[in-house]
Amino acid sequence: MKKTIRTFIIAAILIISPLLILAQNPPHPNGGSGPTGGNTPVGGGAPIDGGIVLLMVLGSAYGAKKTFNFRKEK
Repeated sequence: MKKTIRTFIIAAILIISPLLILAQNPPHPNGGSGPTGGNTPVGGGAPIDGGIVLLMVLGSAYGAKKTFNFRKEK
């Protein structure tokens, strides 16, 4: 009985929480100025190349290790 009540309460919280949690509006692409000022892209000026390269290297190393272990088993 306690498990059923606990499950019901958790489910109710998970169903109701998206209605209560509100996100902020995104900032204007040009830093708050009008549409004619600045060349700032919508996503900002954050570089993403370092993170992508790191993920590619780690993925390649993981794949090489899995291949090595697979061939070692046979």
